[in-house]
Amino acid sequence: MKFPASVLASVFLFVAETTVALYLSSTYRSAGDRMWQVLTLLFSLLPCALVQLTLLFVHRDLSRDRPLVLLLHLLQLGPLLRFVDVFCIYFQSGHNEEPYVSITKKRQMPKNGLSEEIEKEVGQAEGKLVTHRSAFSRASVIQAFLGSAPQLTLQLYISIIQQEVTIGRSLLMTLSLLSIVYGALRCNILAIKIKYDEYEVNVKPLAYVCIFLWRSFEIATRVIVLVLFTSVLKTWVVSIILINFFSFFLYPWILFWGRGSPFPENIEKALSRVGTTIVLCFLTLLYTGINMFCWSAVQLKIDSPDLISKSQNWYQLLVYYVVRFIENAILLLLWYLFKTDVYMYVCAPLLILQLLVGYCTAIFFMLVFYQFFHPCKKLFSTSVSEGFQKWLRCFCWACRRQKSCESVGNTDLKSSREKDETPSSSRISAEPSQLLNADELCSA
Repeated sequence: MKFPASVLASVFLFVAETTVALYLSSTYRSAGDRMWQVLTLLFSLLPCALVQLTLLFVHRDLSRDRPLVLLLHLLQLGPLLRFVDVFCIYFQSGHNEEPYVSITKKRQMPKNGLSEEIEKEVGQAEGKLVTHRSAFSRASVIQAFLGSAPQLTLQLYISIIQQEVTIGRSLLMTLSLLSIVYGALRCNILAIKIKYDEYEVNVKPLAYVCIFLWRSFEIATRVIVLVLFTSVLKTWVVSIILINFFSFFLYPWILFWGRGSPFPENIEKALSRVGTTIVLCFLTLLYTGINMFCWSAVQLKIDSPDLISKSQNWYQLLVYYVVRFIENAILLLLWYLFKTDVYMYVCAPLLILQLLVGYCTAIFFMLVFYQFFHPCKKLFSTSVSEGFQKWLRCFCWACRRQKSCESVGNTDLKSSREKDETPSSSRISAEPSQLLNADELCSA
């Protein structure tokens, strides 16, 4: 039985970030900064409440007679209760013999074109730990993108406006960044396990390192770009946020309505149609929050039983990063044009170059992950290198075709001028090959 390290990391980041946020809000109150105090508390307590609801929903505690558990969740102590429960199960698992076990069937990764199916006995203790890990993974994603991401953006903005980075603020920004990166990492692992549910997925340590570097560069550069733009064009940032929000929020619903699929009824048996709609809207909100800061690695598909598309869409991945890079470049250019005296001692061109290179570095680590360290890369129809080679061949072929058409057009124009200068008798004796035009040669 594996050590529940993911649960330990989730609880540590949750408790540490909440504690530091409460302390920092008290310092804002002492300094008379009411607005910063309210926003810091909002971005700290709102995700806490959502985390409690997530843990209750996954463990189905609302349908059970467990008043103490519900009370602790109302007191925002649910993660600590689950943490104690996880480690009690883990340390007691080897002492008691379990009378009931379940058998799961998973397929191994293909080796030499063959894939074997293996059976594995799962006891009650291990099954409970799997449920806890799943619940904490989802809670980490919610904490990261509905709490830590806005919190990091807010604290970095305050630091730039006040031109001061206090110890409490720097500590909170560090914890928030770690929480976002960890949430993005868990989102990647969840996406892989859901897409390849029938396979035994083993993620290697180098894969974790590669994902961590990929997400760190991507999220850090994205947050800095948004904060720089907000510091000089406060009114325009609202339109940027609204465009991003509605684009990602409405996209899954537009696809759902376009397919004409029936309303999903199998999310949770105990939920009514209204409850199902609320859950779907919340999932879409979470999906939107992730994509506003980084690639979600999960494509929401409302008409699917798993609510997630299991196909690997490289085209959407390419479009997302190209559009996001262009957007970051435009926001940095606008910041450079309208920057204030706050950035008097900042080398703006160098900072812009560093941020764009940092985002390209994130894309580089992402390509390395999909090419070498993805646990299910053997199931891909095409690899990253093969796709790049195909794109390069198509690009070179298009360039050669354009040059050949231009050269034939120039030759045709030159020959027509020579024919105009020669006598009419020479025109009659001209060979038929000289009468071909540029379009016919290009089409040939």
